[in-house]
Amino acid sequence: MRTEQSNARLRESQRNRESSARTYPRSLPFAISRARGLEIVDADGNEYLDCLAGAGTLALGHNHPKVTRELERLLAEERPLHTLDITTPEKEAFVDTLFESLPDEFTESAKVQFCSPAGTDAVEAALKLVKTATGNRSVLGFQGGYHGMTSGSLSLMGDTDAKEAVPGLMSDVHHLPYPDRYRHPFGPDGDHESISHFVDRVINDGESGVTDPAGMILELVQGEGGVNPAPDDWVREVRRLTREADVPLIVDEIQTGMGRTGETWAFERADIVPDVITCSKAVGGGLPLAVVVYDESLDEWEPGAHAGTFRGHQLAMAAGRVTMRHIMEENLDEHAAEMGARLRRSLETLADRFDAVGDVRGRGLMLGVEFVDPEAVVDGEVPPPDGDLASAVSSACFDRGLIIETGGRDSAVARFLPPLVVSARQIDEVAARFTEAVESTVSNRRAVSE
Repeated sequence: MRTEQSNARLRESQRNRESSARTYPRSLPFAISRARGLEIVDADGNEYLDCLAGAGTLALGHNHPKVTRELERLLAEERPLHTLDITTPEKEAFVDTLFESLPDEFTESAKVQFCSPAGTDAVEAALKLVKTATGNRSVLGFQGGYHGMTSGSLSLMGDTDAKEAVPGLMSDVHHLPYPDRYRHPFGPDGDHESISHFVDRVINDGESGVTDPAGMILELVQGEGGVNPAPDDWVREVRRLTREADVPLIVDEIQTGMGRTGETWAFERADIVPDVITCSKAVGGGLPLAVVVYDESLDEWEPGAHAGTFRGHQLAMAAGRVTMRHIMEENLDEHAAEMGARLRRSLETLADRFDAVGDVRGRGLMLGVEFVDPEAVVDGEVPPPDGDLASAVSSACFDRGLIIETGGRDSAVARFLPPLVVSARQIDEVAARFTEAVESTVSNRRAVSE
C-alpha cells in the first residue's frame, strides 16, 4: 500500500497506467483529495474553486449534506444498491420527483426509460426510440452539437476531429446549421430566420436529399460546442416545423437540465413541449444516472429493446431525488439566473477592456468566454478563435486556484459550470481570479510580441 499520496506520485501512477484517451489531467495537473461545495483540496493541500463541477454534474456541489445523509441512510437500512429495472420505493420516489420537476403538459402523457449510467446512453436510447416508432432512419442533428462519445452519439457530433479516426459510425445523420449568434453559419449578415427556412426545406422538400427523418436532436444551449444559446423564437419555429411534419423532437437536457440555464429545464424558456428529453448529470445528484422521458405515443418498443446492467443504480436515484427536490424547494434555477448575471457582468467588463475577448455568452450558470486573435481579421469577418490563448488563460486560472475548462472551436472558449449553490461572494472571487488570469496572460503575450 502506498503511503506517499502527493500530486506528483498520484499523477505519475496515472500516466503510467491509464490510457492516452485521458483528458482533464492534461490541463488540470493535480490529484483531488477532498471536496465540499465549490471547494477542492488537492493531494498537496492546495485549495481551488471548482467551476467545472463534474462538467455540470454536481448541481449542489461536492458532498452536499442533504445528499450524503440520504446515501448514509440507504446504506444503514440495507436497501438494495442494484436492481436492474425491477422497481423499488426509491425508484418510484425518484420518478415522482423527476415528473414533478417537468411541465404538466409534458408529463401527463410521458413515459420514462432508465438507461446505462452515462448520458450518451440516453442519447442512444432516444435514437432507437424514434427510429422504432417512426420506422424511419435519417436523424437530424446540428453543427456544433455534442451528445456523447458512443457510436450513435459520436455520429451526431459537430467536431469532426473526434470522429476522424473512427470508421463505420451511424449512417443517415444530417447536420443542420445552428444559429450561432457570434459565428453565424451563413456569415456576418446571416439571421436565424434563414436557418429556419433551411430546416423547413430539409424536412419538407422532396429534393432535399434527406429521407423522412426519424427525429431531430437539439441542444438549446450547446455546451461542448462553445456555450451557444439558441434564440427562443427560432426554437419555437423548429418545434412548429417538426410537429407539423411528424418529426419527433429530442431535446438534449443532459447538461442544461435541472436549473443550470436559469430555468428548471432549458426548453421551458422557449415555451415548447418536446417529444423526448435526454437527462443525466444533475438528475443523478453527482452519481451516474441517465434517463429518457418521452411521449407515450412513441412507446413502440418490445420488452428488452433497450437495456443496461446498471440502470437500477439505487444510490444515484436517491441522490438525484434529493438534489432535484432541493433545487425546486430552494428555487435554485432563479438563483442560477441571478448568479449567472452577476458573473456575466464581470466577464463583459473584460470584453470591453481586451480585444482578445471576443464574446461572452450563455445562460444562467452555463457561461462561456471566447478568446480570439484580433490581429487576424479578414475582410470584416469575426476574428478567428485563439485556442492557445484560451489554454494559457485556463492554466493561469489553475495557478490562481480556479478550475475551468475550455471548449468550442479550437477549444477557444473558457467555460464556467459552477454548482448552482454558489454564493455571491464566491462568484465575485471567481470573477476576480479569472480577471487576474486574463490580465496576466494578455500582458505576457504583449511583452513577448514586443
